[in-house]
Amino acid sequence: MGGAGAEGGSPWATMNQMLDWLLIGVGDIATKRVLPAILAEPRSRLVGLVTRDPAKALPYGVPAFVDLETALAACGAAAVYVSTPVSLHAPLTIAALRRGRHVLCEKPMALSYPEALAMQQAARESGRILSIAYYRRMYPKVARAKELIEAGAIGRPVIAEATAHDWFYPADGRRAWLIDPAMAGAGPLFDTASHRIDLMNYLFGQPVRVSAHLSTLVHPIPVEDNATVMIEYQSGVRGVVDARRHSRIPRDEFRVRGTAGEIDLTPLNGPSLVHPGGSESIAEPENLHYPCIEDFVGAVLGGTQPRSSGETALVAEWVIHEALRIGVTHRKETEHADEEPSAPGRLRIAPVH
Repeated sequence: MGGAGAEGGSPWATMNQMLDWLLIGVGDIATKRVLPAILAEPRSRLVGLVTRDPAKALPYGVPAFVDLETALAACGAAAVYVSTPVSLHAPLTIAALRRGRHVLCEKPMALSYPEALAMQQAARESGRILSIAYYRRMYPKVARAKELIEAGAIGRPVIAEATAHDWFYPADGRRAWLIDPAMAGAGPLFDTASHRIDLMNYLFGQPVRVSAHLSTLVHPIPVEDNATVMIEYQSGVRGVVDARRHSRIPRDEFRVRGTAGEIDLTPLNGPSLVHPGGSESIAEPENLHYPCIEDFVGAVLGGTQPRSSGETALVAEWVIHEALRIGVTHRKETEHADEEPSAPGRLRIAPVH
């Protein structure tokens, strides 16, 4: 059968159709998770790859293209997965949407909040689906935690804490784009904190205020190697996310504390869920991207919205860009503290000789 919702056809497909995919960018995440997920999803069919290295398409038996326009004209894909550096997310997503394709884009959405808004506007104007790969929303144990919170298992939730610590310094040049601000936008704030921020938005609703501290403490790189973000939600919940790329001890913690107990999902990428009623083991998917692909395909073929839509991702985008703006401002103030006169509210300590 033909692909669903390609250019010139209906935006929505019937439930008995296949979804034809074009993937842009055959990098680390694409080869380890995204492509295996597309190939395993029974309603999906890979029909092309956009890559600078045509040899990367050989294992998949599909044609390789050097640019999006040529690919869309030749392969007739109805859905596009954008798996490129962040700097290309907005232009490629907008171009695909305007050509009548549905788009699933890697996170974060874009280098800037206005670019992210333009992506969502293109989705609205085209009538096509835009989804962002915040796949942790689809973890079964996250669904269980949300259920427990809404049932009052910990009383009123008041604070959530997440840490994402690891060691990343691309001395060999591999994945070096992640430390290039022109390509990545930021360091762990965009790469790992964004996932936890989106998850807190999913659990607690609308954020209203953000504060942040960013610094480059250990690695000699042009982006931050650590970011600490505090989010205040309309409900009164506060969320704290700490992401670091200079810890040789990996940490993947996620806890929600309430007036009558707490829920511990640590490690977030693991099966354990501890709450006042006991402990549960809820396995995460073998391929963490599979539920995201499955959800997107169901949305396109069924005419519904994905669980991580452009609209929901815009909320996370606002938080991370506010955090970047505030964090950079604080960083500049700190760097020039010795050059500035004392200001009200700032403690100045004289150097000891």
